[in-house]
Amino acid sequence: MKALILAAGYATRLYPLTRDRPKGLLPVAGRPMIEHILERIEGVEEIDEIYVVTNEKFARHFQEWRDSYRGKKKVQILNDGTTSDENKLGAIGDMKFAVQEKRIEDDLFVVAGDNLFQFDIRQFISFFKEKGTSVALRHVEDKELVKKYSTVKLDEKGRVIDFQEKPPHPTTTLVAVCMYMFPRDRLPLLSAYLAEGGNPDAPGFYIAWLHKREPVYGFIFQGRWFDIGDLQCYQEADREYKQNIKYQKSKRNLQNS
Repeated sequence: MKALILAAGYATRLYPLTRDRPKGLLPVAGRPMIEHILERIEGVEEIDEIYVVTNEKFARHFQEWRDSYRGKKKVQILNDGTTSDENKLGAIGDMKFAVQEKRIEDDLFVVAGDNLFQFDIRQFISFFKEKGTSVALRHVEDKELVKKYSTVKLDEKGRVIDFQEKPPHPTTTLVAVCMYMFPRDRLPLLSAYLAEGGNPDAPGFYIAWLHKREPVYGFIFQGRWFDIGDLQCYQEADREYKQNIKYQKSKRNLQNS
């Protein structure tokens, strides 16, 4: 099993923080954001290699970071060659690029490099092994916030029966997170979707297309989740992760006293 972290965006909504630094390397509680994601991936025994897809502007930054990163699993940086928002490949385009560039023929775990979450993704992997193609879901109670995401409806078996990208009038609070599991034999569908003229940017468009053609299942997770899209969310995540670190240190000190 392989893991792919999508980190080829230009994060213009976080300027000036991301003018000369990729969003995935912004510090959250003293560590690059991407390392919090990798910490979760490291716990999955089946994943034997991790790819981080970025762009020409930030490839050097990620290469330098990788050279100093001390993880248990091999991490490779992939440069998709794009230079701006105007010529970017988009999330689906980058998935296709990574699959073809590395000739991936394994089951593939995909996650956005700006999504921070605190649940054990081994639960998601187990769900995928039972069901097949899967997308991570979470309830978001704020209806205005729901409008910014893809809303999802499931049947009694957990299969996606409705998937709407950024609906103006959402009828559910269940939204899709940019976290997916794709079986190895379904990876060629990325090329089929793009060949039909599918939107290459937002991953939700691909899942909306895919679930009408074959089964896609939704895994509902609990716990905190941050989609770092703007400065307010970034600062909130940084504060909460710092508080959690302080709590864990305090807890260990009490246990050792």
